[in-house]
Amino acid sequence: MQKTMMILGASALQVPAIKKAKELGYRIILVDYDEKAVGFPLADVKLVVSTLDQEEVYRQALIHRPDVVITSTSDGPVRTAAYVNEKLGKRPDLSYEDSLCATIKSHMRRRLQECGVPIPVYYAVDDEKGFLEAVERLEGRCIVKPADNAGSRGVVLLDGIEKKGQEELCRIYEYSKENSRGGTVMVEEFMTGPEVSVEAMTVNGVTKILAVTDKFITPPPYFVELCHCEPSRLAEEVQEEIRRVALRAVSAIRLQNGPSHTEVKITRDGPKIVELAARLGGDFITSRLVPLSTGVDLVGASVVLAAGGKPELCAKWRRGAAIHFIPGCEGTIRRLEVPKEVWRMPGVEEVVLYKKEGDRAHQTRSSNDRLGHVITSGETAQEAMDTGKRALEMIRVEYL
Repeated sequence: MQKTMMILGASALQVPAIKKAKELGYRIILVDYDEKAVGFPLADVKLVVSTLDQEEVYRQALIHRPDVVITSTSDGPVRTAAYVNEKLGKRPDLSYEDSLCATIKSHMRRRLQECGVPIPVYYAVDDEKGFLEAVERLEGRCIVKPADNAGSRGVVLLDGIEKKGQEELCRIYEYSKENSRGGTVMVEEFMTGPEVSVEAMTVNGVTKILAVTDKFITPPPYFVELCHCEPSRLAEEVQEEIRRVALRAVSAIRLQNGPSHTEVKITRDGPKIVELAARLGGDFITSRLVPLSTGVDLVGASVVLAAGGKPELCAKWRRGAAIHFIPGCEGTIRRLEVPKEVWRMPGVEEVVLYKKEGDRAHQTRSSNDRLGHVITSGETAQEAMDTGKRALEMIRVEYL
């Protein structure tokens, strides 16, 4: 009898997982609030339902009886998948309680602190009074961000309380709060130093790290990722420290089976956890960069694992891979063009534009404001980075 897999999310980032599940012979139920989601044509059953609506997804699961419920690259659906699988009596790859620690930053910080994992000083606040007190304790130099969102939405650097009046501080608080689904805002110590992410897979409680990815972000006050590259170019002894901290973080959230994406800042006091997600890394890190740099199909491995199989996690090679995002500016796009020369460049794997001429663009304050991306490969990470930079410089963007 054909088995059924319910996948929460049908966006472009979920499509590789959907295709892999179909390759494995699964009947596919796709859930997404967007009836035009690009993955829906691949579905056997299409459900236009929010992936954050736990009770409705559970109700649909009772109707369609999937053998397993998974998600790929989104935080919120991790909670829904854990909730539904638990209610259906499926194996506890991640309990619902632990899923909160992997998706809500205030829960995550508390759990990591309890387990002695290095983290920044933080305060979780629910009103302006608490916010202003937290900012004062951190002497006005801190990161303000929603407790439960992603893609750099609502994240702001507050630098120098003496330069800002209470009205401006409250505007920053409201901006972050309006991006927080639960209304809680995090006020955290501002950490300086290089930032990386750690891509890993846990099988029966044992975690294997596949890649350490260098990250490059926009200048403050917003922190939007504009480039990733693998393998990391940091010194090997530093990378070993990063791996140790990441493994402690994954252990702290009690992940039993599944992928993880752990963001780490290398401070003068050593590596500290920025965030941890019990899912695949987004921004095409796990769907494109990891396969290009290691030969490991991490998306496919996660689906195989969710289906109860044994994933293949042995690296086949060590090469360089990078993704550069096209930043946006305020205005209407008059011209957005990729010259033919870019496609002919050795090492250019993919160029995708998210916007077109006539679209309104914005300053890059979140990942939604990026205009497109270029994925490149090379013998080394530096070669892939250099190719990506050259390609990015050739893409023509003009505004009215």
